[in-house]
Amino acid sequence: MIALSEQEKNVLDLITPEATALDMEIVRVRIMGGRKPCLQIMAEKSGDARTDVAHCVSLSRAVSALLDVEDPIKDKYTLEVSTPGIDRPLTRAKDFARWIGQAAKLELSRPLDNRRRFQGVLTAEEAGQITLLLDDETELVADISELAKAQLILTDQLIEAAQNMGHLPPQGEDLSEFDIDDRSEERGSDMVQEGSAEISGEIR
Repeated sequence: MIALSEQEKNVLDLITPEATALDMEIVRVRIMGGRKPCLQIMAEKSGDARTDVAHCVSLSRAVSALLDVEDPIKDKYTLEVSTPGIDRPLTRAKDFARWIGQAAKLELSRPLDNRRRFQGVLTAEEAGQITLLLDDETELVADISELAKAQLILTDQLIEAAQNMGHLPPQGEDLSEFDIDDRSEERGSDMVQEGSAEISGEIR
């Protein structure tokens, strides 16, 4: 689920070596929008290390130069490079394994019993198959390849876990800055939150 369309997969193939050279991993590539598309690249440091603004700046500069040369998107577009944020998308098997015990929402590529969207707690990941404990105590078992998208749900438990992993700066009592922006679903991406960074630039 890192990249879905052929164009996104092409971009992923192009930028992965640049990310690897910076000891970073690509989490997600999305091309969104109409007349003026937005190329969104989410990335993080390898080995679960904390990712900051400087890392995103370095990757943005590296991929901007490459994309200028390779020109995978013919129209003028905007480039955004960001970290996944706290309520991050889950795109790789290791993402699901890493966040077992946390609340997540999933959307299947094809309906199951006339239903695509599910919400619950991740309880297992094995060989690319994940288990989600639903609110009614039933379980959803699905291969990652069957998912259209998956994302963590922002909770106090998730914030605490992220902070314990060193992915957040120390926070005070007020955690209101982590409120989810409802526009993220409409946009097809996650809004960048504190502890992550976004670099934007127009590509001609």
